[in-house]
Amino acid sequence: MTHKERLIKYFTEVKPKITSLDAVYELGNTRLAATVFNLRDSGWNIESVDKKVPTRWGNEVVVTEYLYHGKTERSTS
Repeated sequence: MTHKERLIKYFTEVKPKITSLDAVYELGNTRLAATVFNLRDSGWNIESVDKKVPTRWGNEVVVTEYLYHGKTERSTS
């Protein structure tokens, strides 16, 4: 199974959002942004949202969360 196939399956069967850290733990994908880029290029509707999250040291950082909104008519795997 390819990274694209795993991510589509995750979005449709587990939950419709994911961060890079989730992708590493859940999918073994260390290049989530590249996978999302390829899916978008194939017509999949995936939104990027910047999200502030706390660190263990007490400050905040911004991470990207990808939100799946279904596929478009021209979507391919």
